[in-house]
Amino acid sequence: MNTSKHLWAGAIAAMVSRTIVAPLERLKLEYIVRGEERNLIELVTSIATTQGLRGFWKGNLLNILRTAPFKAINFCAYDSYRKQLLRVTGNKEATNFERFIAGAAAGITATVLCLPLDTVRTKLVARGGEALGGIAGAFRYMIQTEGVLSLYKGLVPSIASMAPSGAVFYSVYDILKSAYLHSPEGQKRLHDMKQQGQELNALDRLELGPIRTFLYGAIAGACAEATTYPFEVVRRQLQLQAGRNQLGTLATGLKIIERGGIPALYAGLLPSLLQVLPSAAISYFVYECMKIVLKVE
Repeated sequence: MNTSKHLWAGAIAAMVSRTIVAPLERLKLEYIVRGEERNLIELVTSIATTQGLRGFWKGNLLNILRTAPFKAINFCAYDSYRKQLLRVTGNKEATNFERFIAGAAAGITATVLCLPLDTVRTKLVARGGEALGGIAGAFRYMIQTEGVLSLYKGLVPSIASMAPSGAVFYSVYDILKSAYLHSPEGQKRLHDMKQQGQELNALDRLELGPIRTFLYGAIAGACAEATTYPFEVVRRQLQLQAGRNQLGTLATGLKIIERGGIPALYAGLLPSLLQVLPSAAISYFVYECMKIVLKVE
């Protein structure tokens, strides 16, 4: 029951955050998948003119279907791995190394289980994706034409990306949270919360408080994104390959650098960061709130 509540808390956090930042996610994909070269303002104007406001939420349903289980598994796996490490070591609080290990393991677990949905979403957003007939059609097309293993294109760079991303994302947040809770101000807040007990609402029962929960989530998200962004670019390009002459991970990365230099590995980083900052902040905020509401132990 507790695991189920844990998963629901992560899933709801993903649904809320992804829907709010869907327009920024769409812009990021335009730069990575379609090789968009126009500046941000021109791209926004073009989408609004040709597709209307709904165009900024294109692919959001599939994004939610992908990220809800991904985030649910990710959050739950991190807390589970961290608790298991504490049981093994006998420590009351995880060390920074244990946080990194738990975060990396959580990222790998979620990636392996959820990569097929991400591959299909990338296919739908790319040129010609509209003709595949939606989610089911894209799944059917890829399996029939390229085989089941095509759904796991980019698995190696995905794991190479998500392992350090999870390690950085969760450990940075936990380190900041631990530092605050051990400070005089944090100790006073915990003491006051204990005194007032059940009289507090969900927002007041956040250990960090609403503002710090938002802030620390945003910082953790920005650190993780900046660290692993080149892997994201390589992974998207691998997912778009078809036919016999498909390149490996290293060859794809070298080809991207050959075409546009090192900056090509960071194509779309600005809109990506603009998307990640609120997304990570909202995710952690909603997740922490839902754990309180659902009474996750």
